[in-house]
Amino acid sequence: MPVTASSEPTLVSPSTLPTDVHATTAVKPEPWFGAFLAGLSGWTLDAFDFFLVVLSLTAIGREFHQDVKHMIMASSATLLLRPIGAFLFGGISDRYGRKLPLVINLCLFSVVEMMTGFAHTFTQFIVIRALFGVVMGGQWGIGVSLAMEKVPTRYRGVLSGLLQQGYAIGFLLAAAAYFFLPQTHGWRPLFFVGSLPALASALFVALRVKESKTWQQNRSGSFGDLGRAVASHWKLLVYFTLFMMAMHMSSHGTQDMYPTFLEKDWGIVGKQKAALSAISMVGAILGGLSIGWISDRVGRKRAMIGALVGGIVMVPLWSHAHTLPLLVLGAVLMQFCVQGAWGVVPAHVAELSPDSVRGTLPGLGNQIGVALSGAVTVFEAAFATKGRSYATSMAMTAAAVFALAILMVFVGRERRSVELGK
Repeated sequence: MPVTASSEPTLVSPSTLPTDVHATTAVKPEPWFGAFLAGLSGWTLDAFDFFLVVLSLTAIGREFHQDVKHMIMASSATLLLRPIGAFLFGGISDRYGRKLPLVINLCLFSVVEMMTGFAHTFTQFIVIRALFGVVMGGQWGIGVSLAMEKVPTRYRGVLSGLLQQGYAIGFLLAAAAYFFLPQTHGWRPLFFVGSLPALASALFVALRVKESKTWQQNRSGSFGDLGRAVASHWKLLVYFTLFMMAMHMSSHGTQDMYPTFLEKDWGIVGKQKAALSAISMVGAILGGLSIGWISDRVGRKRAMIGALVGGIVMVPLWSHAHTLPLLVLGAVLMQFCVQGAWGVVPAHVAELSPDSVRGTLPGLGNQIGVALSGAVTVFEAAFATKGRSYATSMAMTAAAVFALAILMVFVGRERRSVELGK
């Protein structure tokens, strides 16, 4: 039987294949580890510097002939200018990409770090710390958006937990520098230590980290377009601000007064006080990884609410322990819960944010939220001065802010494991 032309096999040239076939076969996983490392190192360095000031506050005040009340102005200046940094660097990252502003931020960090060590008057020190607030405010939003846009979706929660614990890692490094670096030249060499790692991180980002493909697909055409995009999502910005305020209250409400509590109620002072605070950060790191991993499986909101409920359960052990071992255990478990909930935050806010404003909205909401949350320490101290012990004051504050944080998580939305950029 003769073979007809229609029955002969037809050879198809690769150039004639549909475009989507080429896309399907050519897609490769986007390299993510360098971007994640960049975000982690930047946030770690910011925390390292911030806690160097906290640990050296008395020594710095003594050199500048200032009491603790006036030295707190330095920390306040840093906190108040963080929203400006979030707005500036976030806008640049949504307009020109994540990589460029991150490099600039790390370079500025190195400069400000060095300038802190060379400050010779209290006024100079305040101005420099205000500049650091701008730099620190710009770091978190850029680092989170770059890292979360690149990491594998199925590991986003646990990597989010590790990224956020750069803050705890920075505290541990600051404590180590404070303990082990020679103090023969005073506090100034401490701030020279972080300058070179920041420059190395900037060089690493410039040479080894590729731009986010998600940003490239959704970049704003102009700052006007970006401004309109931010304005169109004002409700989400308000929610981010309130959500982050509640989360910062849960963190500051269990950390800021804790060293004072150790001193006033337990008589633990000096390096022993700093060591116990540092031990609690081990719980923070473990909590960030654990709760982040759980959020990949049960959802972001469930994981955060579960961790915050655990924090409420831990309040009696944390604040009213009767022995030193129980006190240490309470500190570790409390930070496991608090920073465990925080570990989910980078993934959660990145997933909720529209692609076109992911560099601006989370960072701006975070920094405005932290500025508003500063009131919690004032209220906590006020409770303690009205005849209550620091333990009772901290317990009341912690229970209240945990309840507020649970409410803010509950009323929000969730987009767990959504494909960013799609």
